[in-house]
Amino acid sequence: MPTNCSIIKPTIMRNILVTGAGGQLGREMRLAAEQAQDRYLFTDVEELDITDARAVMQAVETAHIGALDNCAAYTDVERAEQEPETAERINRMAAANLAAAAARCDATLVHISTDYVFDGSGNVPYREQDATAPLGVYGRTKLAGEREVLASGCRHLILRTAWLYSPFGKNFCKTMLRLTAERPEVRVVFDQVGTPTYAADLAGAVTGILARGEDRMHGGLYHFSNEGVCSWYDFAHEIARLAGHDACRVLPWHTDEFPTGVQRPRYSVLDKTKIKDTFGLRIPHWRDALADCLERLKPQK
Repeated sequence: MPTNCSIIKPTIMRNILVTGAGGQLGREMRLAAEQAQDRYLFTDVEELDITDARAVMQAVETAHIGALDNCAAYTDVERAEQEPETAERINRMAAANLAAAAARCDATLVHISTDYVFDGSGNVPYREQDATAPLGVYGRTKLAGEREVLASGCRHLILRTAWLYSPFGKNFCKTMLRLTAERPEVRVVFDQVGTPTYAADLAGAVTGILARGEDRMHGGLYHFSNEGVCSWYDFAHEIARLAGHDACRVLPWHTDEFPTGVQRPRYSVLDKTKIKDTFGLRIPHWRDALADCLERLKPQK
């Protein structure tokens, strides 16, 4: 389970609405919320269309929501280039709707954003105040969502994260686990560098901050991923090693040898100093977090 070690001190119980509850982070939020004193309400598109401003306002007001955690997003980076309007509705307009409801009801909005707001041309970890320059539709719409939250005047925590994975849904970790079990070799890019984020650790950080009421005192923009740095190749190699898939060779490959319809940041390591210092978080190294995730993915005996 998540290894975030912050001590949770109880505060006044709140109703907390989680959107995107069927996704990776939303499902980890369900598990993390089992240990929380707050009352969590989970919704996905079937229960609440967050692109509908009136529906969002009604849901927040009716349930007397004290905090919202927006885990919903359009995250298909390549498909976003063909469906910019859909990405815009989910990543920008929905964020604006949630922010407006939070502002009207004096609630906190926890809004999950991305490392894709940066162009990846740097070579030192990105800090919150560094200039943004998204390369594609996904990054541009996520940055626009951040700006909608800021413009609303609501109390907020914007959390940029990167390379999210979990035992749930589709993600790089699960794909590599399958491919390294099936194939004699797998080619993975080594010239894109960042840090994986175990969704369980992010969910633990969010629920802990909300449980302690620290969102009321320390709103703003923060970066969160696990500790350490790696390439996608390093990540895949470690997945295969920990899984015991020794028969598969994981080979380093150049990004240019995998032509796609979208540019990705070559370097997207996030500096987590601000969130660690502000909230007293101790964030696990990505290798330790990965080992926990793979343990959860083992078949039940």
